Amino acid sequence: MIDSPLKYRIIKQIYLDKLMSCADLSEVLGKSVPLVAKALNELVKSGHIVEKGFAPSSGGRRPLVYSLKPNDMFIVAVGMDQLFTKITIVDLLKNPILPIETHELKLHNNNDALPGLIRIIENAIERSGVDSTKIIGVGIGMPGFVNTTLGINYSYLSTNSKESLSDYLERSLQMPVYIDNDSSMIALAELKFGLARQVENVMVMNIGWGIGLGMIIHGELFRGHTGYAGEFSHMPIFDTDILCECGKRGCLETEASLLVVAKKAMEEIKHGKVSRMEAKDSYEEMCTSVMIAANKGDQTAIELLSDMGYKIGKGLAILIHLVNPELIVLSGRGADVGKILMAPIQQALNKYSIPRLAENTELKVSGLGHDAELIGAAALVMENFGEKVYQPAT
Repeated sequence: MIDSPLKYRIIKQIYLDKLMSCADLSEVLGKSVPLVAKALNELVKSGHIVEKGFAPSSGGRRPLVYSLKPNDMFIVAVGMDQLFTKITIVDLLKNPILPIETHELKLHNNNDALPGLIRIIENAIERSGVDSTKIIGVGIGMPGFVNTTLGINYSYLSTNSKESLSDYLERSLQMPVYIDNDSSMIALAELKFGLARQVENVMVMNIGWGIGLGMIIHGELFRGHTGYAGEFSHMPIFDTDILCECGKRGCLETEASLLVVAKKAMEEIKHGKVSRMEAKDSYEEMCTSVMIAANKGDQTAIELLSDMGYKIGKGLAILIHLVNPELIVLSGRGADVGKILMAPIQQALNKYSIPRLAENTELKVSGLGHDAELIGAAALVMENFGEKVYQPAT
């Protein structure tokens, strides 16, 4: 039975580190060994935690280590962009109960987007066969101006009422729901499980249909005064008349994004450009075709991605001057072609950055890649685990 804040903290910590001893937990949580040992024993008896044998010897007595029990509790993780929604269901050992599914769901000017999202989640839970009472929450990463405190997305998924998006989803799904910006979720994934773990100041780039940014300052996710920090995609870098979805002109994402790359690739093929890229009807498939061709050495595909990378690098130069980060991580879908993007980004940094500021900033490609948003969405649920339980209205 989980009947104390300490037990919730123990479960959260083991979720992050997989295997931990009583002494490890005592040190991390700042609680006495006897107190932690008592909570661990009770969690073992209630079936939430299992003993996993002894840790490797370091010269003394080997400590007993603990793990979370498989298939005991579950998380629904949802990762959205402007065109597609991905979903999976995992247990607290991150074992997939439902393999990752991708559903087309356009958010812009789509009144059916919110009902469509609910159907995707409900159908996924039904297909998984998971007992819904064992689902501790639904985590959703989504594009747009998301106010996590109020549970509102000011860009998409309007409830057309005074009810917040979080409350609407909780009422519809009858379980706790947590929403956040997609780029913040990718940064959270990197912070908890990726390259940003134990690094103080990191900028995490979400390279997708836009160019999002998750900011980690002093080892914590930074959201800014009203929660909207990191709108890198809408920095007015270019002097063009291309209208951005935000209503402004000259935004970075109008010139540099995977959506722009897919559109340009379609035009190149249409005009007979010699390339290994296969012509596709949808932006999703065309983007995949470009990345596959680029990773096989296709010159046209590489040129398209290199142009995008150089323009992203120009924006990153501004970011380095403002924040002076220790690390920049290329994450999101674009991580699949991260090695190709590295050179043009670095070229732009060399041209536009002051060397003293840029020389100590590392540029790395995420190992989490395309699944980072889902990993972050699950981590969001665990961060809030135990803080609220859905109660149906009476």
